[in-house]
Parts: sequence; structure tokens; C-alpha cells
Amino acid sequence: MSERMYMLVVGILILASLYFDIDILIYMLATLLVFEGLSNIRLTTMLQRARHVTLDPGLVVLDLNKRFEFEAFRVWRIIVALALVVPYAMIHQFGYDMLWFFPWFTGFAIMGAGASGVCSVLLTSRWAGFR
Repeated sequence: MSERMYMLVVGILILASLYFDIDILIYMLATLLVFEGLSNIRLTTMLQRARHVTLDPGLVVLDLNKRFEFEAFRVWRIIVALALVVPYAMIHQFGYDMLWFFPWFTGFAIMGAGASGVCSVLLTSRWAGFR
């Protein structure tokens, strides 16, 4: 599974869980993303190793000078988890219903990045100097 396909699947799961109001799936996805981001044990690389193939990410990347030894995909996972859980938790725990837009935007943006191959968060993190 390439990173692009992973983004498409994650975006579809986020949108499905928001549409059907499945809270536990949102929190499980965010937990998975944070775990993958912090530990660098990624589902995509594990599946590629199991199949004995190496796939390129399939996304538009910037090759700029790398200032940090932290991968941009790991940064992407942490940012997506925070952008998903923080507004979602504020909606359900504190009643800030005006924040409904942010989880939906995150889901559509990730699904669009998986479909098109252009992810603005990933490009920005590469521009910032992450590997």
C-alpha cells in the first residue's frame, strides 16, 4: 500500500465515521496516526515489507534542503490526528458546535490528497525542512 492509497483510505474512513457518527472510529484513527507518527512503525511500510515490494509514495514531493531528520510523513500523521481530534473532542465534550467544519474539512482534504496526489500539509512540512 502506498502513502497515496493510505491517505485515500484514511480520508474515506474519516468521512464515513463522521457521516454515521461513529465516535470510536475517529478516536481509533487518531490513535493509530499518532502511534505511527511517534514510533515510525507505519502500516504502509509493514505491508510493503510483507509483500517484498517497495512502492514510491505516489505524491508530489519537494526536494529541498532537509533541516530535520524527522520524516514529513510522520509529521503529516501527527498533524492530521491533532486536526481531527481536537475540534471533534471540543464539539462533543464542550458543545462548540461551530467547529463541525474542521473534522469534515480534514476528511475531505485527506481524501482529495489521496485521489490527486497533492497534499498541502505534506508539501508544507517538506518546505519547512522535514525529510
